[in-house]
Amino acid sequence: MSNRDENQSLKLAFSLHRSGQFDDAARVYRKIIKRNPRQPHALHSLGIIEASRGNFDEAAHLMARSLAVQATNLDFVQNYATVLCQLGQFEAARKVCLNGLEIDGTNVYLLYVLAGTLLNQSQLRESLSTFDKLLSIEPNHVAAITERSTVLLEMKQLDSAQADIDRALSLNPHFAEAHANRGILYVHSKRYDEAIASFDRALSLDPNSGNAWVGRATVFFELKRYAEAGAAFDKALSLQPRSAEAWLGSGNVFFVLEGPGEALAAYDRAISLQPNLPEAWLGRGNALFDLNRREEALAAYERALAFKPDSAEAWAGCGNVFSALRRCDEAFAAYTKAFLFEPNLVGVEGARLHAGLECCDWENLDVDCKKLSESIRSNHANATPFDFLALSYSAEDQLKCSQLWVERKVSQSALPLWRQRLRGHDKIRLGYVSADFRQHPVGYLAVGIFECHDRSQFEVLGISIGPDDNSELRRRLERSFDKFLDWTALGADQIAERIAAEEIDVLVDLNGFTQNARPRIFARRPAPVQVNYLGYAGSMGAACADYIIADPILIPASHQDSYTEKVAYLPHALLPHDTASRPISDRKFERANFGLPERGFVFCCFNNAYKLNPTVFRTQMKLLRAAAAQGIESERLIFAKRMPSLGDHLARHRLADLFLDTLPYNAHTSASDALWAGLPILTQIGQTFAGRVGASLLMALGLPELIVESADQFENLAIELATEPERLAAIKNKLARNRLATPLFNTTLYTRHLESLYSAMHRRWQDGLLPDHIHVPP
Repeated sequence: MSNRDENQSLKLAFSLHRSGQFDDAARVYRKIIKRNPRQPHALHSLGIIEASRGNFDEAAHLMARSLAVQATNLDFVQNYATVLCQLGQFEAARKVCLNGLEIDGTNVYLLYVLAGTLLNQSQLRESLSTFDKLLSIEPNHVAAITERSTVLLEMKQLDSAQADIDRALSLNPHFAEAHANRGILYVHSKRYDEAIASFDRALSLDPNSGNAWVGRATVFFELKRYAEAGAAFDKALSLQPRSAEAWLGSGNVFFVLEGPGEALAAYDRAISLQPNLPEAWLGRGNALFDLNRREEALAAYERALAFKPDSAEAWAGCGNVFSALRRCDEAFAAYTKAFLFEPNLVGVEGARLHAGLECCDWENLDVDCKKLSESIRSNHANATPFDFLALSYSAEDQLKCSQLWVERKVSQSALPLWRQRLRGHDKIRLGYVSADFRQHPVGYLAVGIFECHDRSQFEVLGISIGPDDNSELRRRLERSFDKFLDWTALGADQIAERIAAEEIDVLVDLNGFTQNARPRIFARRPAPVQVNYLGYAGSMGAACADYIIADPILIPASHQDSYTEKVAYLPHALLPHDTASRPISDRKFERANFGLPERGFVFCCFNNAYKLNPTVFRTQMKLLRAAAAQGIESERLIFAKRMPSLGDHLARHRLADLFLDTLPYNAHTSASDALWAGLPILTQIGQTFAGRVGASLLMALGLPELIVESADQFENLAIELATEPERLAAIKNKLARNRLATPLFNTTLYTRHLESLYSAMHRRWQDGLLPDHIHVPP
């Protein structure tokens, strides 16, 4: 093709392009390029058409070829940088802008795009200085002023951001993005009504403002209006399918509603579009953690920290992984980092102290626990309710902690999923929800109950929301239900909807706030009667829990105000027992097998490390007649290793003389195991549910003489039992006599009592009565 012909073809293509006949223009451009692959204007113009079609990869390829021919063409540079930004290739776009600015350092468009690339790479100070340079050239550049406010919002400089937003709107009151940024400013200040009004104003000016839709969705998410948030993020993605921020928001909604699998796909999409987005890596880590892919979760959190080293949430995520992997020293260090960056991050202060307990790092623990309790009383949700059980001696504070956690982390449903009508079931349909249908204390304790339920009165469903460990206990648990439903992979809302479809009459939460719990299921109200039982030793602090099952020792009448639930009282101890899952080995162990002396009195405590604390340890050291500064000979402290089987562990109890309980969190299953193995426990009764379990068990066994009310009494009685062998022998004989003669280890009787409570709850609902305290007579 001659130059004259090529020029004529270009004129035709440009004319078609200007008139909007893009397909015809593209055909002409391609013909020109076929004959002259280095024709820069045809290459670049075809790139513009491809970009308008959303084919950004092809557009970038064509524009790069055009620039290879005309590297100093600033129009080419500007368009190429813009397309690279559309692709999320911000580092490449930054370099293109810098090359263009070497040609013309005052090019406002390139300064604007450069500042945006720096913002998207979290180089906030550099972005801010670039906007400042632009505005020194063109002071009234409204878009630049608005984007400068975006940088300031990211830097948490809210007053300066507001000044920029006000300035932009004074120059152009109809600039939609400035109204959207004002909405984001209100979100930072938790002024959600005003935020929505600003986003609505932005959308009235520009219905296609993706930022306004994302902002609106963010408000709904913060208000826990997740369905509306999801719809708004979907709208944003329909307008800007390459918006990493919108994919991130969708991932957050999926995480709540659909489960971690759906969320992970959305987070990965956000990362593919913007690899340096720390919040997307954080979300990915959270999803992987919930999928029990711990090492991958840790890697994701570390990527988040690479882009945002002061991310308290990512440090807390690392702490969660280390804690799950039993790497308690690293967990404590990670939580400490999170706490330093954001002291009031939800849950982090309690997680830090709990990790310290796990590795017996008690430095300043008493002072820190006091500060934590003060934070809770000041309405800061600084601990998970479960972590707080081992850090607080107050039932009132523990209730407050639960209420704050529910307020911050669990959205309550205005309308119940269950239908307001009586159900014509021949039997009471009873559903147990748990993440612990496996080798876990709850699984071991409760399996006998599920098997013993009276099938003439109850239809029993098991709903699993946790991992399958492929153990024999798991298989036994599956067989123990009339229907076993493994819904682990589903989101909380999906599970709640399926529970409602099953028309369950009484729904029992066996998790509460323990690991892998999903309180949102119960917040959706899928059943007319909902019960807090066994898994969590305290109040849920939420209206969605109607009853808590306890006994008169755990929650005396004088303590009922510390529970939002009505109390359903069993006549004897709360903790169930299953003989089949707690067999005691016939092996005859010698003390020498465990480094114990043949003679001498042996105290033991098989509690988790987090239940130990300086007060408990000081008492134990006094009992060993500690030397100055608690300098105990190392051979007198034996750290027992885990046994290969539960039966052997129970048999090992016979080598000890007395089990020393802990406070504020008593031994629970460990105390039941000790008594089942014939080993007496000495307990100090506390003021909280978790601190009264030892007393509950001993009262049910007829051994009140092993319950004391103060630390001094605890020390004195322990010394007396250690130095008066006849007295201890009498207690052991009494324990042996009562072990099978009292109700504590009678699973069938226990189940009948439990069923009486369920029947009474169901009857009250059928009679149109509100929940109230219920007592089952002995």
